[in-house]
Amino acid sequence: MHDIKELQRLASPAAKPQALAWDGKALWMGSLATQRLYAINPTTWTVSWETPAPGKPWGMTACNGELRVICSEGAEDHRVILRCVPGSGFDAKFRIPCPDYCGAQLGWDGQRLHVSQWYPKKVLGLGKAGKVERVIMAPHGICGQVIVDDIFYLVTTDAEETNEYFLTRIDARSGPPQWEDIARIPFAARALAFDGKNFWTNHREQNQIVSFARP
Repeated sequence: MHDIKELQRLASPAAKPQALAWDGKALWMGSLATQRLYAINPTTWTVSWETPAPGKPWGMTACNGELRVICSEGAEDHRVILRCVPGSGFDAKFRIPCPDYCGAQLGWDGQRLHVSQWYPKKVLGLGKAGKVERVIMAPHGICGQVIVDDIFYLVTTDAEETNEYFLTRIDARSGPPQWEDIARIPFAARALAFDGKNFWTNHREQNQIVSFARP
């Protein structure tokens, strides 16, 4: 298995970059250190807008011109899905609890949200009210997710304290889901976004955001 082909490794505008999403124009990053979201121009690598999040932003996806963000709540670290409108901020009335209050990453397939759960190794497709409509099992723990052309691409690992991470592809379009580890990620990656050509992930402990070619 080949390593990913890194294209850029850039300093994050804030420490502990965790959540990532691409909305067609900007790369969005959520920081665990500042508990803020940042809209980054990928060409100039400047922040065009930022907003505080009502909790630590663990996962994020773009959805019909808006953002859906998994944030933690309270001392119990309950995970909930919140709505953020670029240029405005978070919607105080929108709140969907993650199944069992557990969730790390988010994906949007054009119809439904998908919540990944790291240690259970599951991707859960949600209905409008947050009810689980389907369950897709992954071969490893999940710490990044994006959906491209109805295919799930995941950042996965069996041992988070190592540098043995993978780009895992799951095709669940028809029949039993088929998975394949298509590349090795040689660092502790967090989150996954796709800009239409290349992937983006975080090297969180180095406070860096990394783009790499689609295998």
